[in-house]
Parts: sequence; C-alpha cells; structure tokens
Amino acid sequence: MYFFLPNAKGGLSALMEKVTSESGFLDRHLPCRRVEVGRLRIPKFKFSFGFEASKVLKGLGLVLPFSGCEGLTEMVDSPTVGQELYVSSIFHKACIEVNEEGTEAAAASACVVKLFGYVEKIDFVADHPFLFVIREDVTGAVLFIGQVLNPLAD
Repeated sequence: MYFFLPNAKGGLSALMEKVTSESGFLDRHLPCRRVEVGRLRIPKFKFSFGFEASKVLKGLGLVLPFSGCEGLTEMVDSPTVGQELYVSSIFHKACIEVNEEGTEAAAASACVVKLFGYVEKIDFVADHPFLFVIREDVTGAVLFIGQVLNPLAD
C-alpha cells in the first residue's frame, strides 16, 4: 500500500489530475528503494463502492456474453432445451479498511534487499487530504485507489 500526501493542504486535486492524466506517474513517484518511516500517522478509514458494471463492459466491447449467442449455453448441462444462457447483469463491489491492525482488501508479498548504510527516516503525518494506492508491484496493476478528504474526522 502506498500513500501520497501532497505538500500543500489543498493539493489533492492537482495530485489526482497528475495521476489520472500523466502516463507512468505512479512508476516515477514510487520509491525505488526501501524508505524508513519515523512517525507514521494515518487515520482509520473504511470505504466501499459498488456499481452495476454491464454498461461499462458493453461500452468496452464485451457484448457476446450479454447477447445470448452461442457460448455460455454450451458451458452447462441445461434442462431447458431451446433456451440460450446469457449474462443479464454484472455487479461489482469493492471494500477497503485500514485500522490499527493493518489493511484488509488485498494481500501482497515483497522481497526487500537492503544496503548497508544510513537511511534517513521520514515522518508521514496525514493531517490533510491524501491519496492511497494498492498496487501489484510486478505488473504495476492498480488494484485499489482512493482518497481521504478529511483525515481528522472520526
């Protein structure tokens, strides 16, 4: 999980604009080496989001499963002869929770190679709006992305 805290308290919208419009922005701004963190202060938060995804998928060109054409019917032993099996709707829901015990949403493994030497510790205090990203590091695929607009709220 990565956290992006803009320098300016009102800088989240500019950061989001860069993340969404500049190709490779995340790759260029993720640390290439291990970062030692001194104080880490982030609020507890929990988000969930759900939507009906059929229109989006059809808009991306995935139309065959919705059409009732050959394909899905052949995948099952159907007692209803003469009827075609098709996808009527697809729903998506995602949830992420961060608290004292950690993050619940995805699991990741990492191997950290250390260099001998002094590493300066940085403090990360999220006292203004910030961005969080959960990403699969081998492929760079973003699994979750969100923003906390009021980290001081309970």
